[in-house]
Amino acid sequence: MAVFTPVTPDDAAALARRLDLGTLTELRGIQSGIENTNYFLTTDRGEYVLTLFERLTFEQLPFYLHLMKHLAQRGIPVPEPKGDASGEILHALYGKPTAVVDKLRGQHQLAPDQRHCEQVGAMLARMHLAGRDYPRHQPNLRGLAWWTETVPVVLPYLEPAQAELIQDELAFQQALAASPAYAQLPRGPIHADLFRDNVMFEGDTLTGFFDFYFAGVDTWLFDIAVCLNDWCVDLATGRLDEQRAQAFCNAYDRVREITHDECRLLPALMRAGALRFWISRLWDYHLPRDAQMLKAHDPAHFERILRERRAQPWHYLRG
Repeated sequence: MAVFTPVTPDDAAALARRLDLGTLTELRGIQSGIENTNYFLTTDRGEYVLTLFERLTFEQLPFYLHLMKHLAQRGIPVPEPKGDASGEILHALYGKPTAVVDKLRGQHQLAPDQRHCEQVGAMLARMHLAGRDYPRHQPNLRGLAWWTETVPVVLPYLEPAQAELIQDELAFQQALAASPAYAQLPRGPIHADLFRDNVMFEGDTLTGFFDFYFAGVDTWLFDIAVCLNDWCVDLATGRLDEQRAQAFCNAYDRVREITHDECRLLPALMRAGALRFWISRLWDYHLPRDAQMLKAHDPAHFERILRERRAQPWHYLRG
């Protein structure tokens, strides 16, 4: 989240009135994140998040917004998009696609322990199951096709050893994606970006998942791998905390059984998750966009994680 497009209080107030959310009392830009323009929008009736989408289009966004509504209606704690009098949940400000969603209670848990990882694992499994009957389809827009397109763009910025690593890993993932075993993996709508700062807790109790704007239809295993690479690592070294990883997978498995093929391919998908975020952070770091309050993430973090996953693959043993 960041502020690429400044929003005036008058325009925010007019949108709040149109959505019957009450009278605007505060509008505050959100600093974290790097994709969209985000504000906390507070009215005399409640607290919301206002998002102007800087890359996603009017054609792409219904998948994300209706997925959030679908999950909320099935008891998954996610922000529900707010509709106007006709029920439309995709709006516009300054010619850009816009949404207003509920603000979740609580705060981020940036130093998770096993209890937090267990709750995220169990809720992720519930979310996957709740999305099985979601009728819309859109691929993971930051999946293999995007990696293949973007690696040549970032290569000029890399040292020779980094270039060798990223090209070798991309070739490995391309071969994996073409394999029969990969084709058999269970799939459906995934979050694809469920980092520590996209989950809220009140005390030690999970209160919700948010920021679904990288979601898409992909393997559920990729979602698990992305989570393990963030929730269960030592941030300084990228090394996996195996106790947290085991707790996460055990909790997920109790809700939705992890298949034998998923267990077998998890180490490869953890490499895929690290590659995906190394590429995107390289892209954002070396080819930045202008934005108020924007601070790009350090690409070296996911380079370290990728090297760790290649050197020390971790296998889930059902416990």
